[in-house]
Amino acid sequence: MKSIENLEWRYATKKFDPSKNITQEQLQDIASVFNLTATSYGLQPSRLTIVQNKILQEKLVPISYGQRQVLDAPAVLVISTIKVDLAYINNYFDRVVAARQTPSEILAPFRKQLEDKFEAMSEDENLAWARNQAYIALGNLMTVLADMRIDSCPMEGFIPQKVDELLELNDQGLKSVLLLPIGHRASDDMFADMAKVRLNLDDAVSYII
Repeated sequence: MKSIENLEWRYATKKFDPSKNITQEQLQDIASVFNLTATSYGLQPSRLTIVQNKILQEKLVPISYGQRQVLDAPAVLVISTIKVDLAYINNYFDRVVAARQTPSEILAPFRKQLEDKFEAMSEDENLAWARNQAYIALGNLMTVLADMRIDSCPMEGFIPQKVDELLELNDQGLKSVLLLPIGHRASDDMFADMAKVRLNLDDAVSYII
């Protein structure tokens, strides 16, 4: 499988070549991949912000604990979460009806199930659930990026509140969860040629027949 070969090729890129760019067509494909990622109940509680502004990227460095990937990469993907409340659920079902022409009475039991579930959630539970969905998006993006032969470096090492302020995510009701600088590896990135350290396949995977 070509995807396995591409996953062998990818690694958490520590040094990007700032002279190599990503095309707008590639960025549009990446945006579509994010939007098509599966999520629990189909609610899509995460958002993607694509940062291609060197002034902002430079300001990301100190609030990312000095990691220069956020500056040297031609783009930084910021995955954020949004709170799912009753208004959000209502909007979701409006889109279901519009897309599928499903009668509202058929959707009513499922709508009630989601309303009850999310009303019973605490703020922390709501955020934790949304964060899980953000990680699904991250994994999907990293796999497709590898297939596109675009390097990436998933990052949890940053100060979310500072990133939210810098990118004005707060104004949109968003909370940053993950950063994913993307681009092309520098020729002198010492990590590029390091052997992958993985479990033996038999130790990682078991079969029940």
